[in-house]
Amino acid sequence: MTWPGEWVAARLDVRLADGAAAAGAGLADLADLADLVGLAVRRNPRRAHLLVSAVLGKHVPTDPRLVYGAGLLLGDLVRARLRPEEPRGGRFLTGALRGVDGAAARLRDALRTPAAPVDAFVLGYAETATALGHSVADALGGAYYLHSTRRPVGGFSTYGGFEEEHSHATSHLLLPGDPSALDRDVPAVLVDDELSTGRTVLNTIEALHAVRPRRHYVLAALVDLRGEDDRARMRALADRLGVRIDAVALAHGRVELPEGVLEAGQALVAELSTRALPEAAPGRFDVTRVSVHWPRGLPDGGRHGFLPSHRAHLEKELPRMGDALKGHLGGAARVLVLGFEELMYAPLRLAEALADALPGVDVRYSTTSRSPVLAVDDPGYAIRSRLAFPAHDDPADGTRERYAYNVDASFDTIVFVVDDVGDTGDLAQGLLEMLRALAPVLLVTVPSHRSTP
Repeated sequence: MTWPGEWVAARLDVRLADGAAAAGAGLADLADLADLVGLAVRRNPRRAHLLVSAVLGKHVPTDPRLVYGAGLLLGDLVRARLRPEEPRGGRFLTGALRGVDGAAARLRDALRTPAAPVDAFVLGYAETATALGHSVADALGGAYYLHSTRRPVGGFSTYGGFEEEHSHATSHLLLPGDPSALDRDVPAVLVDDELSTGRTVLNTIEALHAVRPRRHYVLAALVDLRGEDDRARMRALADRLGVRIDAVALAHGRVELPEGVLEAGQALVAELSTRALPEAAPGRFDVTRVSVHWPRGLPDGGRHGFLPSHRAHLEKELPRMGDALKGHLGGAARVLVLGFEELMYAPLRLAEALADALPGVDVRYSTTSRSPVLAVDDPGYAIRSRLAFPAHDDPADGTRERYAYNVDASFDTIVFVVDDVGDTGDLAQGLLEMLRALAPVLLVTVPSHRSTP
C-alpha cells in the first residue's frame, strides 16, 4: 500500500521520524507517525507542508468509527493522566488504521462507555479539532466541553482569545453560554490535532490562567511533533505559573524539513496551479432535504458549551436519527457524510449511527475546510481532489474560498450536514451544485444552538 506522503517526500525532501514519548509521560506510543498522517502541500506563505491525518476525518473520508474511536482513545490517555488508571482499547488502533474488518468498530466499542466520570474543562481548537476535542470530553464522561470558534455570535462576549501562529486565519473566540463552567479549579484539557511547536496551547494556558488560575493542564493531540526546545518552553511555563502541565498523544515524532522548503513549496504550488483543472460538470443528480428531527434544546456542538447531560441525550437519539437517514439511501453501497467547517461532531456522530445501521455499506465521514491545500491526483499524495466554492455562512473575515477534499464520484450518495446559519442561497448555488454533479445529495440541516448568554 502506497503511503500518502511519498509524493511530498520525494519533491520537497520532507521526512517523518518516529520519536519516543517524553520522559515521564508513562504511556507508549500507540501507532507509528506515518500510520497516522500523510503529507500534502499548503497554499500558505507561512508553512509549506500539511500533515493530513488518517483519523481526523477532516480532509480524508474515513470510517466514522475509526475517527470517533481515535478521539475516545486520546481521551482515555488524558484520563490516565488525571487518574491512576491504565488506558484501554489501544490494541485495536493498528488494525483499524490498516483496514482490518471490524477493527474500527471494536476500537470504538472498547471505549464508548466511559469509566467513572472525570470532572474537567475540555477545550477543542477550531476548526480542525472541534470533534476531536468533543470525543476527548466524551471519554472523560463528566467533562464540560467548549470549542473555540471563528464565528462571532451576537449577544456573546468572548471569554478569552488566542492566536494560532501558523494558521491562515488566526483569530479564535471562546463564547461559553455559561462562563462559570470555566471558572472552576478543575483540570483544563486542551485538544488539537497536532502539536507542532506547542505555542498555540501555551498561549491559551497563559490566557486562561490570567482569568482563572488552576493547578493542572493537559495537552492532548493525535501527534506530538515538538522538539526538546518546545518541551523546555512548556516546562518553563509550568514552573513560572506554579502548575502541572502534561502532554499525551497517540504518536510522537518529528518532521524533518530541509533548508529552503518554504520557498520550494511555494514554487511547487505556483507551478502546478498553472495547469488547467477539469471544468466542473453541471449538476445532474437531485438534492433532497431530509429531516432527522434534531432534538429540541440539544446543542449541535460545543461553540457555547456541551454538558454530559447533552451527551446522554444525544446517545439516546442517535439510533433514531441514523434510521431516519437510512430510509433515504436505497441501495447505496458507498456513502459520504460531509460536515461543514467547525460543525464536525454532529456529522461525525450521525455518520457513525448510519454506519451501525447499515453494516453492509461503506460509510465515510469528512468535512469542508477553510484551509487552502494543493491537490495532486497521485496515490502517494494525501489530497487527491479539491472542490473550491464560496463561503456560505456570511463569514466575519469576508467572502473567501472554502474547500472539500477527496470528494469524488466514487460515492453513491453524499449526505451534507450543515447548520441553519450555513444553509443559504450561496450554498445552493455553490457547493451543492458541485456535489450534485458527483452523486445524489441528501441535505440535512440542524439548528445552530443559540443558548442564552
